[in-house]
Amino acid sequence: MSNNQAKTEEAVNKSANKAHDTIDKVADAAKHASDNLGEKGHELKATQEKWLSTATDYVKENPIKSLGIAAASGYLLSRLFSDRS
Repeated sequence: MSNNQAKTEEAVNKSANKAHDTIDKVADAAKHASDNLGEKGHELKATQEKWLSTATDYVKENPIKSLGIAAASGYLLSRLFSDRS
């Protein structure tokens, strides 16, 4: 093998190794981001369940007040989103 071929092969190997290292780093970062998103998803689900439980308990303890709040909210939202030509 000539000297130029050896240098070319060495350069190609170095480039391939650097590309492989870069791909490994990107894959690790993507996995880390995915893990973090999974954890946040579980946290958000737990928060949603807590809020739903709290709201359900409030409605059970205060049915008349809850009905009034729902009616007032519905009225206000209908006025807010109605087409006022």
